[in-house]
Amino acid sequence: MKKALTIAGSDSSGGAGIQADLKAFSAHGVYGMSVITAVTAQNTQGVFAVQDMETAIIDEQMKAIFEDIEVDAVKIGMVSRSETIRAIAGGLTRYKARNIVIDPVMISKSGYHLLRPDAVKALLTCLLPLATVVTPNLPEAAEMTGKSVNSLKDMEKAAAAIFQMGPRYVLLKGGHREGDATDILFDGETCYYLRSPRIAALNTHGTGCTLSAAIAANLARGYIVQEAVSRAKEYITTAIEHALSIGKGVGPTHHFYTLYKKAGMLTDE
Repeated sequence: MKKALTIAGSDSSGGAGIQADLKAFSAHGVYGMSVITAVTAQNTQGVFAVQDMETAIIDEQMKAIFEDIEVDAVKIGMVSRSETIRAIAGGLTRYKARNIVIDPVMISKSGYHLLRPDAVKALLTCLLPLATVVTPNLPEAAEMTGKSVNSLKDMEKAAAAIFQMGPRYVLLKGGHREGDATDILFDGETCYYLRSPRIAALNTHGTGCTLSAAIAANLARGYIVQEAVSRAKEYITTAIEHALSIGKGVGPTHHFYTLYKKAGMLTDE
């Protein structure tokens, strides 16, 4: 069995963060492991508090995993502080980690700043050069490049600018645009367009976490980047189409819909 590691924050409501990543890994037949960078108090209505982990325990978690288990892919999510970012970058370099997918989590859907302003530079200079794939949405791309990103042409320019920061591939997600949900995958030379119809869904909590974790799982299973991203896009689209109405706010996606359907656990649509 292939093994994937998520380095991210814990979501107490289970829809995003570590919990979403582990579900996505499992849905892809990949054994999931975790390094917790922060504990959040959150639910479907928002993020209410964050407690960052000390870098010493982050180091020890990484050591415990890498010195015992072969890691086939790494997904990185919420890393709110500069010192956390430097500790993770140091560990990834020390253990020669591969197939690294970075979801540059900056602001939650409810508007909570999950990445401190002073940590943005550390993210761009320490982590991005290690990434196989980085997966910003449009607001994150705007923060990373210092320019607004709205049109497809803007997305192409932003993807090229982010590529110059060091990742091998940039997957720029177009979910915040109007019209179809077109993402752009850029490899430094070619823009690949991944198009899908926009789904009118309320329950989209944890979509970014889930997509990036699915990409990491596919890389762990040996797919090339373009195929890993394409399969992950198909997976998250299905998970959103059949999202769960849990909680009073924005509910989570359905990580196991396809598996439940095949098992005969779903009696109706």
